[in-house]
Amino acid sequence: MAQKRAFITGIAGQDAGHLAQLLHEKGYEVFGTLRGQLEASHPRYQAIKNEMPYVNIVLADLLDISALTRAMQEIKPDEVYNLGAISHVGYSFRDPLLTADLTAKGVLNVLEAIRLAGLEKTTRFYQASTSEMYGGLDYNRPEKGYTESSAFHPRSPYGVAKLYGYWITKNYRESYDMFAVSGILFNHEGERRGPEFVTRKISQAVAAIKLGKQDKIELGNLDAKRDWGYAGDYVEGMWRMLQQDTPDDYVLATGEAHSIREFTELAFKEIGIDISWQGEAENEVGVDQDGVVRVAINPEFYRPAEVDFLLGDPTRAENELGWQRKVDFPGLVKLMVEHDLTAKQ
Repeated sequence: MAQKRAFITGIAGQDAGHLAQLLHEKGYEVFGTLRGQLEASHPRYQAIKNEMPYVNIVLADLLDISALTRAMQEIKPDEVYNLGAISHVGYSFRDPLLTADLTAKGVLNVLEAIRLAGLEKTTRFYQASTSEMYGGLDYNRPEKGYTESSAFHPRSPYGVAKLYGYWITKNYRESYDMFAVSGILFNHEGERRGPEFVTRKISQAVAAIKLGKQDKIELGNLDAKRDWGYAGDYVEGMWRMLQQDTPDDYVLATGEAHSIREFTELAFKEIGIDISWQGEAENEVGVDQDGVVRVAINPEFYRPAEVDFLLGDPTRAENELGWQRKVDFPGLVKLMVEHDLTAKQ
């Protein structure tokens, strides 16, 4: 049997790194995109090659459909995973136009590139959808968590753009009989997460505090709750979706919601600090056993429209895909802090 080929957009991202490793271990030939201007001498290009030497780098941009189509024609992938996007919710408010172009239109470009290359009957497509499409509002919040049939009400340019990607994927599945699916993934974190995301910001700050390199961390809304899992577990779910007989969309989640406050407390416990809270609202601080302020509130980190609560119900994925997470919430926090302690020494 010929070696399977997988094409991953956004190979520099967190999920792509975990997915590329998984597919490599499964015997795939892996191809991944970097933006076209990153030539082989660029430090980012070299970093990816050093970290993942088994990845064949393709210089292509999600906004360049001609480059994407050429790549599809040359590679003829068995599976395409569209992970490239503007993926930071806060940033999407600062640059909504670029978010719309990359995170929404980019999905259409990849789907159309597959079709123009004549691969719509042979190539299976995965779209990285997100729990941010639900919005977390009280009126549409299920008691046991959002499912594949829950109503959407995105509360950020990122969520709106991702919702377009979700619907255009479904449209291509129904219009062209493509094997095209969306994975509606709730928050998934880990040691590959970028420092602009709050979980990695916390784990890196806690490591730096332990090593005496900084004194405290500034955060925004401490009480926002998310369904947090480990990214390394979630990429297996992506792969399982493309191995089914019939294409369908699935929620991947833990079924538990935890606050940023809880994440912060657990992270500090990993370095022997018990955080207690004093004050209210913007004046609230977290102090250690000696009364030293270790956490402060910075209103600059508040979002124009906040999603206060997200909880997913992974029942269908567990029953139909056989997917199970391996890392629980305390384990996730521990993994990230231990990694950053080692990295910062």
